[in-house]
Amino acid sequence: MKITHLVLDVDGTLTDSGIYYDDHGNELKKFSAKDGMGFMVAHAANLKLIILTGRVCKATLRRMTELHADLIEQNVKDKVVWLKAYMAKNSIPKERIGYIGDDLNDLQPMRLCGFIGCPADACKEVKAIADYISPLGGGHGAVRDCLEHLLTEAGEWNRSVEQIYASEEV
Repeated sequence: MKITHLVLDVDGTLTDSGIYYDDHGNELKKFSAKDGMGFMVAHAANLKLIILTGRVCKATLRRMTELHADLIEQNVKDKVVWLKAYMAKNSIPKERIGYIGDDLNDLQPMRLCGFIGCPADACKEVKAIADYISPLGGGHGAVRDCLEHLLTEAGEWNRSVEQIYASEEV
């Protein structure tokens, strides 16, 4: 059974875990363009991407909106409660949902999922239960790498890339 929904943590997974503030109090984050490319391929493979984060940040909302995340949930204090409710409401079995995260707050919700991925700099507890550990760090293309792994295993990566970048013969 293939993964149809993928939950993504933000800080430390889609970012390098740094939280930056400018002189006006605005929160800034660095996102990888490589992860953005992974989002495009995931959409072509009909994989639903769910952003699940405990923080509220305009930069996160902007970037995830640009990348057409299917659902953006910020300020989620209990990811297990949220994920159980989402799975029940949408009748999604464990085997069809995956999770990419990096730290202790991701550990318990990850256990509800059929696929667990993480960046190279994830905490040891997350690495211990991960199905796939990217060789890349959070915010440095780890999400794209996990997406490529997951979609390659499902036989979807090459087809989806072709779908996006098929060129007419010249």
